[in-house]
Amino acid sequence: MSNDFYSAVKHRRTYYGISKESTVSDERIQEVISHAVLYTPSAFNSQSARVVLLLGEHHNKLWDITKETLRKIVPADQFASTDEKINSFRNGYGTVLFFEDDRVVQGLQEQFPLYADNFPIWSQQSSGMLQFVIWTSLEIEGLGASLQHYNPLIDDEVKKEWNIPNEWKLIAQMPFGKPTAEPGDKEKKPIEERLKIFK
Repeated sequence: MSNDFYSAVKHRRTYYGISKESTVSDERIQEVISHAVLYTPSAFNSQSARVVLLLGEHHNKLWDITKETLRKIVPADQFASTDEKINSFRNGYGTVLFFEDDRVVQGLQEQFPLYADNFPIWSQQSSGMLQFVIWTSLEIEGLGASLQHYNPLIDDEVKKEWNIPNEWKLIAQMPFGKPTAEPGDKEKKPIEERLKIFK
């Protein structure tokens, strides 16, 4: 394995400070995401992951929808911090939306009833792998990102705005852009507490 892989895994972090600039072309972003969607593994090779890439005004629209949705449920006297947080995501260059296609999951449940309870779990695990691959790939390209979860609050508006099939279940949102601030240090628990080896 290349040291570049280890470096990318190590340096992938949560970036909240991002700008409306990109370090690479839109075509390169699309290429990176397409590669991840094609080659990230999934249980039974189900390929249930679905991704929507929002750039430009589409990216802005997502965070406008999120802000207005939250405005309806967050008390007015507490909304300032919410507004600031959503603006930090809107300040980015684009957003990756992660979905899982429930039709695929349900089809596998019907085809393999013995494992029916596991397919939704495996679907989430596959989505997590895809999120990590895309997040790390964006890091390699010099872009900072974070992972957000405003679903299911925004699900209906998102599906309506971008004509998303109803069977696609929104899992996460990943705003990204050129970093404007480095993340702080993160403490790591001793590896001895987290890894056991028997040989």
